[in-house]
Amino acid sequence: MTTGFLGTADYFGYADLLSEAEQTVLDRLRSFLRTEAEPVLADHWERGESPVFLRDGLAALDLADPAEIRAAGETVRPLFSGFRNLEFSRVDGSVAILFGGQAGMFRTVVATGGSEEQVDAWDAEIAAFRMTGCFALTEPDHGSDIARGVQTEARRDGEGWVLNGAKRWIGNAAFSQYVAVAAKDVDDGQVKVFLARTDDPGLELSKIEGKTSLRMVDNSDIRLRDVRVPETFRLQRINSFADLNRAFETLRPDVVWNATGLQLGLYETVLDYTRKREQFGRPIASFQLVQDHLVTMLGNTNASLAIAVRLSHLAAAGGVSGEQAALAKTWVCRHMRQTAALGRELLGGNGILLEHKAARFHADAESLYTFEGTDQINTLIVGRAITGHSAFL
Repeated sequence: MTTGFLGTADYFGYADLLSEAEQTVLDRLRSFLRTEAEPVLADHWERGESPVFLRDGLAALDLADPAEIRAAGETVRPLFSGFRNLEFSRVDGSVAILFGGQAGMFRTVVATGGSEEQVDAWDAEIAAFRMTGCFALTEPDHGSDIARGVQTEARRDGEGWVLNGAKRWIGNAAFSQYVAVAAKDVDDGQVKVFLARTDDPGLELSKIEGKTSLRMVDNSDIRLRDVRVPETFRLQRINSFADLNRAFETLRPDVVWNATGLQLGLYETVLDYTRKREQFGRPIASFQLVQDHLVTMLGNTNASLAIAVRLSHLAAAGGVSGEQAALAKTWVCRHMRQTAALGRELLGGNGILLEHKAARFHADAESLYTFEGTDQINTLIVGRAITGHSAFL
């Protein structure tokens, strides 16, 4: 049994693959999350409000291109980025999205889709949170079928574009300067991406209320009515949905790391609880059936971690295929759901109280199970690959 960088939850010591410089940066992140984020999470979760004030502190942590990694003569590896996602989700999924929606999704879409001049002008600003943004693809009537169902339209008008349509479930939009809007060009029918300012005339945001999962993520409905965007703010290398999919291929493994981090955080929480909670005059950790649940949770967590690490190695070697990412996402998230259910069960009635953390993990697992491709869609992607027959309708 290892007692390395991640502690005993990392039973096979996968975090030992990190360099000393990478571990130093992750230690800094872990300390911030424990001291600055954890004390406010239960209150913000219950109120359904994002702890957006944490963003300045996260930006100051230098997590995108850390000085320690550069000083060691290293580059930012997919493995480091994965463990960074894990550390966030180990504490809370909403905080992971508060950071990842900006530094992961928005930055990746711009870096993948922007021209060399656009990336040179914007990337450092995005990494430092001086240029804030989010990505808007999903629409009210289109989720899983969005590749063929984009209804938001872009019409060329002189030196710029005019956008009309609606987007839904857009995280971080309420406190972002820009929304990267995927819209269909009415002239050629191809999907393009435009950076619209959230204070542009005709762009309206409304918060989605009443969520029971990822309650601290500020998700918005967006309405675009004749929103004007200059050609210079159209991402020049995205001229079809296939081009946009290049960004998704980079981002899809992120949810695997997030689902793994959720399991690791829940396992640690529940193990600590069972050691302290006494029934019948002894800690419940000493009961056979409790140990059975804990071992299942530990096994799920470490199998998920193994898959996540392998995805990072594949990414570093040239890329993760869509089918590999789909299989990883569906397998890890199915087992994450089991881990979440067992963890909540082990806390009994206390498992539904925010003060014991397990309730947040249990609820947030449902969102991770659904987004970045549902279980059914990912299953059909892999099924098509292994059989040669498409079962999509």
